Amino acid sequence: MDYLLTEEQKMARDMARKFADNELKPIADRLDREHTHSPEVLQALGEMGMMGVAVPEEYGGGGMDYVSYAMVVAEISRGCGGTGTIVAAHNSLYCYPVLKFGSEEQKKKYLVPAASGKSVGCYALTEANAGSDAGSVRTSAKLDGDSWVINGEKKFITNGNIADYCVFAATTDRSKGYKGISQFVCDLRETPGFKVGRVEEKMGINASGTAELVFEDARIPKENILGEPGSGLRQMLQTLDSGRISIAAQALGIGKAVLEEAIEYAKTREQFGRPISEFQGIQWKMADMATQLEAAELLIWRAAVLEDRGLPFEKEAAMAKMYASDVAMHAAVEGVQILGGYGYCKDYPMERHMRDVKITQIYEGTNEIQRLVIARNLLGKRK
Repeated sequence: MDYLLTEEQKMARDMARKFADNELKPIADRLDREHTHSPEVLQALGEMGMMGVAVPEEYGGGGMDYVSYAMVVAEISRGCGGTGTIVAAHNSLYCYPVLKFGSEEQKKKYLVPAASGKSVGCYALTEANAGSDAGSVRTSAKLDGDSWVINGEKKFITNGNIADYCVFAATTDRSKGYKGISQFVCDLRETPGFKVGRVEEKMGINASGTAELVFEDARIPKENILGEPGSGLRQMLQTLDSGRISIAAQALGIGKAVLEEAIEYAKTREQFGRPISEFQGIQWKMADMATQLEAAELLIWRAAVLEDRGLPFEKEAAMAKMYASDVAMHAAVEGVQILGGYGYCKDYPMERHMRDVKITQIYEGTNEIQRLVIARNLLGKRK
């Protein structure tokens, strides 16, 4: 499908692909096993402009488009699903809202270090009772002189254990319901009253940390609100729409890794005197996997093109995220089946791919929520 891409887009993809093959694949198993990330990898990605792919160069980013960004996330995730998670959350959930909703001063202070890869960002929306129901945020922000006083706990925050900066949602006027929710940006290292809570033990994407963020009478400067008070839910929904493209790309990348490894194994594994790749049952599995993954890739590109052109893309992003994650999960299950007993053992990456890809059906809006978003758009219902 190269004929659909510009030379700049091909260059971004090829650079990420080479990095994934040479730098990520050799260490992906260790990162998963040790439940850790590689600071050196993040530094290298920052130097290549991949920690701020779609952020303008004036703010420290790579100055690329969203099609390029989607391909970068897919290639990095093909090399290591957990590292792909770090990059996707940092780009889509932290850099995006600061770029879109931040003031010029906020961009210079909080975006430039993150987009250039010198710092890591996170996005804190989810709480014990607020996930799919984003309007149920209970974390509070009360103005006290020149500071906002923050109280609340955020759950399941990707990059929360390593983040320097954070965009988070809090209610500034509980009497207004979801219209009283605002978003803020802060330097976690300079926020008294903040601490990292529990770091989750997860099924997969173990190279990325998922943590609680605890705010107990934490104070941030008055000017750290993003946009106007009460505009937080609108900002959140727009951020998540964009982020879903990157989750679709992450799923696609893991799915491609599954297919590559299934093909390689099937060509070398012999049963009944010939490679199992010669059996029709195996061929059909791989044909279905390849077709579904290419269809997912086209859905992702369509959503990214719409975003690049400033056109509505909510439905298309939901379709891409839902379909790509479902077919990648199916591919992973079939990949394990093709490898048989070896697919169930940690000696091969296949079982890690199955663990890693499952989360793409869940976070940044479960696939059940994506179907509701798609249906709402089809039926012409408003948010």
